[in-house]
Amino acid sequence: MAFEDLTARARIREAALEHFARDGYDRATIRAIAKTAGVSPGLLRHHYGSKEDLREACDHYVFEMLHRVNAELLTDPGATAQTQQTAKPFGCYVARSLADGSPTVGPIFDELVTMSEAWLARADDSRTDTPTVDRRVRAALVTAMKIGIPLLHDHVSRALGTDMFGLEGDRLVALALLDIYSHALIDEDVATSAAAGYEEPHR
Repeated sequence: MAFEDLTARARIREAALEHFARDGYDRATIRAIAKTAGVSPGLLRHHYGSKEDLREACDHYVFEMLHRVNAELLTDPGATAQTQQTAKPFGCYVARSLADGSPTVGPIFDELVTMSEAWLARADDSRTDTPTVDRRVRAALVTAMKIGIPLLHDHVSRALGTDMFGLEGDRLVALALLDIYSHALIDEDVATSAAAGYEEPHR
């Protein structure tokens, strides 16, 4: 659906997501969001109240959408390209909210960790060894690493040689992640040897 075909309330929400992700919560203004949405600041306040209320509405929407996207991918991994494209703005929003220290983004991160747990549960079923670390802990680190990609977009783009948010950059990131996730970086013997040094706390 084209942006201009959305309802005024939806246009405001989409504009807010864009401004909060790009400019950060503190720098984004009601006037700028309203202008992008093609509405008056008064109409924005009519629908959402304060800027804080608008951020909470965006958080709730992102929470629901990420949950839906993850469910779709678990059901049909073959839909990764299309689904990830849909979810990209939400990832940028979450990364910026976390970087800005948003007090409302915690539940979104927690839900992302829960989503990562579902993927790790699938992977654990096919493992030949027993995981040595709780799945929740591993899921938290996987989530943090994935969020760090859009958070470091300037540096990642420089390494890629193209804007990671552009079509080519987006393709490279997706293919690289699929390659990384589908192949072990180190074998079990190396991992076991490295882990031995952490068996007893260092004093």
